[in-house]
Amino acid sequence: MFYYDYYYIVLIIPAMLLGAFAQWKVSSTFNRYKTVNSFYGITAADAARRILDSHGLQHIRIEHIRGNLTDHYDPAHNVIRLSDSVYNSTSIASIGVAAHETGHAIQYAENYMPIKIRNAIVPIANLGSTLSLPLILLGIIIDMSGLVTFGIIAFSMVALFQLITLPVELNASNRALAILDEKHFLEKEELNGAKKVLSAAALTYVAALITSLAQLLRLILLYGKRNNNDR
Repeated sequence: MFYYDYYYIVLIIPAMLLGAFAQWKVSSTFNRYKTVNSFYGITAADAARRILDSHGLQHIRIEHIRGNLTDHYDPAHNVIRLSDSVYNSTSIASIGVAAHETGHAIQYAENYMPIKIRNAIVPIANLGSTLSLPLILLGIIIDMSGLVTFGIIAFSMVALFQLITLPVELNASNRALAILDEKHFLEKEELNGAKKVLSAAALTYVAALITSLAQLLRLILLYGKRNNNDR
């Protein structure tokens, strides 16, 4: 059984610390640059609107939602939702975040393959996240190795989802920075600040991937160790 979990100490705790650092990094970087207003004084919502219109995406709405950094693109309803700290702000941090969300809208409009793959595995990843641990525990209790293996495979779908999410997010940020530069919404120095904000945000996806892979490796090693002990 899973008695002394050495792998939790060497795999999961470092991954959790990385995740905590990533969250701190994105929060502190955003807070630093949300006080730096852009030279041209354009709001994040206006920047997003102009970017969308320039790409023929006039049908995509921009809405204001409550919260801090709860910004997202909703492809099902063709709407970009910008949070309290972003929507009306003229800061380079907020403009960078808004442009990132337009990057996702452009990905959908251009049928960007990684985002199509990610969307295709969302139901499987959600199912894997829900069922993996119960299947593994049940398999151990009734001593059915096939059930444990199936549970580990189910969890691997979560790691696969995180793996595909990372390039999707990086691509959206790269698109955002290129557009902000091309449209001259930000000056060169301001663009560097926006890049730091988006790079910090990308670190959270790196941390999520590493956490999923660490958990997957832990499950494989724990079950492998248990099998060896039973022989």
